Amino acid sequence: MSSDAPSVRQSRRFVLSDPHGHVDVLRSVLADGGLVDIDGHWVGGDTRLFVLGDFFDRGPDGVGVVDLIMRVEKEAAAAGGSVASLLGNHEALTLGMLRFGSGSPTGESRLAQMFSSSWVRNGGRTSDQERLTDEHVAWLTGLPSIIVDDDLLLLHSDTVEYLAWGDTVEVINAAVRAALTSGDADDAWLCWQRLTDRYAFMDDDGAAVARDLTTKLGGSRIVHGHSILPDLLDVAPTDVTGPWSYADGMVLAIDGGLYAGGPLLLVEMEPAGVRPSG
Repeated sequence: MSSDAPSVRQSRRFVLSDPHGHVDVLRSVLADGGLVDIDGHWVGGDTRLFVLGDFFDRGPDGVGVVDLIMRVEKEAAAAGGSVASLLGNHEALTLGMLRFGSGSPTGESRLAQMFSSSWVRNGGRTSDQERLTDEHVAWLTGLPSIIVDDDLLLLHSDTVEYLAWGDTVEVINAAVRAALTSGDADDAWLCWQRLTDRYAFMDDDGAAVARDLTTKLGGSRIVHGHSILPDLLDVAPTDVTGPWSYADGMVLAIDGGLYAGGPLLLVEMEPAGVRPSG
């Protein structure tokens, strides 16, 4: 008689990043993955979905993206699943523009111009700024900057600048949240600046840098958005067909570069303890 314990079924988990205002594409990709129906309502059961930030800018409807994610977050929880999101650099920029950009009563002249010029240069949409509600702002400022899910260290940006805020996930998340809600324009600008950094794992020592980060923060493999695959791989956006594992398999890049003409990738991750294939 076998003494092996029965296997425990693990719920499926997916990662997605950088929808950048393309709410119709987001809804379609989630529907194709069996997570929502054609109207954008959760049908994924106990599946776990992680959205790694950058809901705004470079696309027509960032607020629509946020509304969709906020809704399925509630619906998934009711169905025994979960939807969890990260704060991206474009969320930091959106909030900074709202509070400190040109025309804001709390903006200082120097930083007001810096926020405004960065927002325009990075595809900011007036329609998003005008439609942001207190509920949206509360949800956005409450987002974590880092999530550890079993073996995965989930980041928006491929940077080690997170460590400038602290040396644990809890401390970093609390520090970023405090910076975004402090009412200090310099703190808000620093969030945008640090989260815009990239390419920390691309050099010859990329695996060592990634390993050091996971040792400090948790997980054994980093998953990030932010830096688009056409740039990382030096290929045309239309040639991107899936995520890219690099830095000796320590890092997975998943931003297909939707705003540049690439795909919005919905990537299913292996259960914890299962080695990725390929």
